[in-house]
Amino acid sequence: MRELFQSVLVGDPDPEVTGLEAELRSAQLAGNVAHLDRLISAELLFTGPDGSLASKADDLAAHASGAVRFREHTPLELQVRRVGEDVAIVALLAKLKVEVNGSAVQGTYRYTRVWAREQGGWRIVGGHVAPAPESPRIAER
Repeated sequence: MRELFQSVLVGDPDPEVTGLEAELRSAQLAGNVAHLDRLISAELLFTGPDGSLASKADDLAAHASGAVRFREHTPLELQVRRVGEDVAIVALLAKLKVEVNGSAVQGTYRYTRVWAREQGGWRIVGGHVAPAPESPRIAER
């Protein structure tokens, strides 16, 4: 899984955070709520593509109930920036097929995620996802 992300990495490699992104993708595709629980901070603030704000409880409930089911998740680009030793910002461009409340949604999306080291491990503390244009601009370092 990690190799998939390495192949789309832009800029400096960060094996630790790239591995976390691979774990997250795997948990999303499998609907593995226990693994998602370990990767997401209790303090999560996540803005969805419709502008709604979700907490960790909201996100886990959506996966547990089947309201959100990832069917395909193909990374196209991954960028990682470290902010000190305990924070990393990730920009991920991915082609997705997701069932949301029984309706199929697909397209290219841009995620921004903030990972922070807390309680001895890395967890997602914030994020945002939005539809991306067909030919998104790729920022170079």
